[in-house]
Amino acid sequence: MIPRDFIDTLLARVDIVDVIDRRVSLKKAGQNYQACCPFHSEKTPSFTVSPTKQFYHCFGCGAHGTALGFLMEYEHMSFPDAVAALAQDVGLAIPESAQEPERPRPPPALWDALEQAAQFYKQQLKQTPRAIEYLKQRGLTGAIAARYGIGYAPDDWSPLKQVFSDYTADALAASGLVVDGERGRRYDRFRDRIMFPIRNIKGQIIGFGGRVLDKGEPKYLNSPETPLFHKGSELYGLFEARAAIKAAGRAIVVEGYMDVVALAQHGVEFAVAALGTATTPIHVRTLLRHTDCLIYAFDGDNAGRKAAWRALENSLEALQDGKEISFLFLPEGEDPDSTIRAHGQAAFLHLLDTDTLPLSAFLVRELSSGLKLDSQEGRASLLKQAKPLLEKISAPLLGNLIQRQIADLAHVPANELTHMGVKPSLTRPAPSRPQRRPAPSRLRNLARMLLLNPQRVGEIEMDWLDANDPLFERLTELMTWLRDIGQSSLPSLAEAARGSTLESLVNELMTDLLDKDDSWDWHAEFDGAARQLRDDWRRRRQQELAARPLNSLNASERQELMDLARS
Repeated sequence: MIPRDFIDTLLARVDIVDVIDRRVSLKKAGQNYQACCPFHSEKTPSFTVSPTKQFYHCFGCGAHGTALGFLMEYEHMSFPDAVAALAQDVGLAIPESAQEPERPRPPPALWDALEQAAQFYKQQLKQTPRAIEYLKQRGLTGAIAARYGIGYAPDDWSPLKQVFSDYTADALAASGLVVDGERGRRYDRFRDRIMFPIRNIKGQIIGFGGRVLDKGEPKYLNSPETPLFHKGSELYGLFEARAAIKAAGRAIVVEGYMDVVALAQHGVEFAVAALGTATTPIHVRTLLRHTDCLIYAFDGDNAGRKAAWRALENSLEALQDGKEISFLFLPEGEDPDSTIRAHGQAAFLHLLDTDTLPLSAFLVRELSSGLKLDSQEGRASLLKQAKPLLEKISAPLLGNLIQRQIADLAHVPANELTHMGVKPSLTRPAPSRPQRRPAPSRLRNLARMLLLNPQRVGEIEMDWLDANDPLFERLTELMTWLRDIGQSSLPSLAEAARGSTLESLVNELMTDLLDKDDSWDWHAEFDGAARQLRDDWRRRRQQELAARPLNSLNASERQELMDLARS
């Protein structure tokens, strides 16, 4: 459970206009901003974003919400993931519950074991000339090795016995440091390898990558999946590269740990690597939260080209309009490490600036490669191969443009792709929502003003509410809820109501407030509404008492009738 006060603090620091404008181009329209809705196809903008209310609403399809709600719907994020993304944007340290909501917190022993092992490996590197010489031959200095915490695992079965007095401890196996073999024999997982600590975004060590010094298989050995380490969601070097990625305005994804470190050694510090697996959609979404420009740099061999295609396939469902993903293909036999060592930083940066291929161009090039597009059969093959990929694209605008290009190559109108079984990437079904605003009423006017300052709910007596008003029961529930929740901002209230019976009412009232500018004196309107409710109640009460026989009234009711008549 993410603490509500953390959500309140987060929403107070986030600007919804900035969050949405980075994904959907907004234009100023009076006091608000507008765009064509990203959740349904339209030609006239009906999507409205309020900077003062920190809320968005589409008057076409009914989509609405806060910055958190937008990320959840636009990027298909879970609530904890949306919280984590916004917190990262504004530099807030998120609670553990926000990062790992469904996993039990790993015991401290696992963190401690990995940290102690990392210190041991660093000490062993200093005492192993052979390992030091290997790193020198790869062009690394002691400073860069220290920055990344590089170490060495000795060539022995169980050197970690020097570190852990209880080599049989469960934490050693649970953290992936040792292996329990046959006949109960336990031994170190990493032996005679250069060790690369893998850190999470907070800088904590969650696992290791080990590279052989000489010939041997596997070339890279990674920690297994553990309660701390999930290779499909972590990136090597991201913790160290965060500031450089922000400064450079781009990030590079390379294949190996050594590529990351070698690039950093030569001043290109904004590189990361996947952890022994193909780049996943989670990796891409994580990186696109740090930058608008992502470049894959792969080895110039057949394996590198295959890796690039897998990266493209896994990137499609993480694409965002306004973000750029491109590919750098190095010459045959070269990788980022060898390229930058041979040609230097300036030449490598020049390649990034001039030789990258946009994802859309790479996709179309590979799909059409080897096909005879001057024949019906070739064009049919193109459409067949393109279909599953086009349907995965999550960026509506980019998806439409790529579909048009494929349609042109196949010599068919773009709108015929749908009839051929290709679903438009733009289709992002929106949940059923009310399209029309409910009719105004005195209770509705009161309700929307109470959202602006819940503390004033104590000034309204429940008896004043007209039981015949359609909003009576919902307002009664809302007032009880507001008394408990206390002072809160509009977006905080919207998030607090998420998943409750009041969610739809709060969202409706927030939408009502979108056309109210900062000059609106809602305090005066609240005072007038409260006074009107009280006066209406007095008239109803007076009519009720006057309609009864005088002898049926007790002393207090008679006094009340006299007071009401005088007022």
